Amino acid sequence: MSFLIGKDMTGGYGGADILNDCTIAVERGEIAVIVGPNGAGKSTAMKALFGMLSLRKGSVTLDGQDIIDLSPQDRVAQGMGFVPQTNNVFTSMSVEENLEMGAFLRTDDFSETMGQVYDLFPILKEKRKQPAGQLSGGQRQQVAVGRALMTQPKVLMLDEPTAGVSPIVMDELFDRIIEIARSGIAILMVEQNARQALNIADKGYVLVQGSNRFTDTGEALMANPEVRRSFLGG
Repeated sequence: MSFLIGKDMTGGYGGADILNDCTIAVERGEIAVIVGPNGAGKSTAMKALFGMLSLRKGSVTLDGQDIIDLSPQDRVAQGMGFVPQTNNVFTSMSVEENLEMGAFLRTDDFSETMGQVYDLFPILKEKRKQPAGQLSGGQRQQVAVGRALMTQPKVLMLDEPTAGVSPIVMDELFDRIIEIARSGIAILMVEQNARQALNIADKGYVLVQGSNRFTDTGEALMANPEVRRSFLGG
């Protein structure tokens, strides 16, 4: 049994199904990546796992516990962190205030966790008093990931974490994501930069029209001629 698994997920918005018997799973300390063409249901699958979408069919379990009826906030309390692609920082608040917002469910002293976030992203410590809205795109993504880490998640879900950032910043973010996974946190990521994402993935899912087309290790998917031709540009 995987640590987080959405099994045979079918559902969408209104009356139309976007996901069709889609299964996504990730283990502790593992990086799982969802790739596929635009409109394939990648972000929808992640939202379904996080409780932002009602499923008509299927199940979602976290650490063996059925969480299908839990709200997103309750899923955060159970150990799930989610970083949406856009509007993922409070622009008028300082970096430090953004991180403090991530600890809103906690009643303990979270200064140690904040120190760990600053160790992971040293630039945030340097700019901690600056409004998040004044940061570069890559630095904002670091704030968003840092804020999710303040909840002490067991699984961290990232929707297009490298969207709109330069290749150098993307490589840096991926290095930090590998570091987070090594600490034992499960990472589930939706990525447009499929080749680079599969490079760091333990497991990859290629979705097409809301269904699993290929599921394998990142390495095996990179080596698969059909995946390379159809989804990785040859």
